[in-house]
Amino acid sequence: MPALTLIVVCSRCGGYLLAKEDQKTRTCPYCGTTVLVEKAKKLASAENAYEASEILRRLKSGTLSKQKSV
Repeated sequence: MPALTLIVVCSRCGGYLLAKEDQKTRTCPYCGTTVLVEKAKKLASAENAYEASEILRRLKSGTLSKQKSV
């Protein structure tokens, strides 16, 4: 079974990042901070990157409630 794609929050700047659930770290594209995926706040998960990017787009536009946490 392929790894889920997670939407996590950067602990430094609050930016949203996409990461595979089996990834250890991810570099924030906004501030350059190394985010520990396991410890990061997870907002949502998706079966694939396309679905995750759609959720991310809706989060950024404000059309999806942040209360749909993992």
